Amino acid sequence: MNANATIRVSIVVACRNEIKHIAAFLDSILDQNMEGITWEAIFADGMSTDGTRQVLEQYCAKHTELRVIANPARIVSNGLNAAIRASRGEIIMRMDAHTSYAPDYCRVSLETLERTGADNVGGPARTRAVGPQARAVAAAYHSRFSTGGARFHDVNYEGFADTVPYGCWRKTTLERIGMFDESLVRNQDDELNLRLIRSGGKIWQSPAIVSWYSPRPTLSGLFRQYFQYGFWKVAVLKKHRLPGSWRQLVPVIFVLANISLLICMGVAAVRGPQWFNVAAGLWLLFASTYACACLLASLQSAARYGWSTFPYLPVAFAAYHFSYGFGFFMGLLKLTGPGMAISPASETAFTKITR
Repeated sequence: MNANATIRVSIVVACRNEIKHIAAFLDSILDQNMEGITWEAIFADGMSTDGTRQVLEQYCAKHTELRVIANPARIVSNGLNAAIRASRGEIIMRMDAHTSYAPDYCRVSLETLERTGADNVGGPARTRAVGPQARAVAAAYHSRFSTGGARFHDVNYEGFADTVPYGCWRKTTLERIGMFDESLVRNQDDELNLRLIRSGGKIWQSPAIVSWYSPRPTLSGLFRQYFQYGFWKVAVLKKHRLPGSWRQLVPVIFVLANISLLICMGVAAVRGPQWFNVAAGLWLLFASTYACACLLASLQSAARYGWSTFPYLPVAFAAYHFSYGFGFFMGLLKLTGPGMAISPASETAFTKITR
């Protein structure tokens, strides 16, 4: 590509140790219908150790539209910001290596940005899963019971939204609101979109913008992922003083209710068996009500997404709720005191990005 060429679109990607996915992802970018659009793609590699960087460099050598830069911080927000700063396009599109994209994804995103006049546009969070556990994770992901009805989980919704997956912005918009918060390991997108809306910006979701996210293939992987989402949501809350949506507080209220009832059982056991029986009865009523709700939601999701998912669905729902709520609770303990913080550069259960 001519170094002096005017770039219309810059695709930015932050990746690390994606050897299983990176070649297919690069091919999907190269398969985009970009006729008449001058574009580039910048990959911020987070010091990969599995051969990802070598594959990126091989593709960059063959395709002048592609560039790779280093992301020594290894955090997604740092990598995205580095790629944005290195970009030359007037439009920024974020993409993710664990997602596959329809060939017209970029073109429709551009058309939607111009048609709606919104500050950020994106499509709904469609999923494509392989294996019974992953399909159950995906089925639960699209249920209001696990997600609280966020609009980006509705694949048919078109209109204004509070957040969308990935995103497509004018570069000037990102420069105006401050780009991604590099103190966050998770929830960078939600936090940026929250800032955008509170500054008077608009976000638009269109089902014509099509991509497919690859959910965690195991329930243990799901638990680790949503534990971190809950934990880092506290950092967003601490920064903005209010949640982006009140539904984000429901899982931690649920976990705190369980903890409170179990503590009451312990105290009641000391006071006598009659008190313990009352406390235990309250907890059993609470737990059985939740179990029935999980079962009903599992039946509804299995009927829609396949009965092979049913054995895993109750556990998948519980993993979404308990992991997010427990992560939020741990965030309250570790992040809300004066000067308390977790370094994004540390390798702990709170920061390590795993699949």
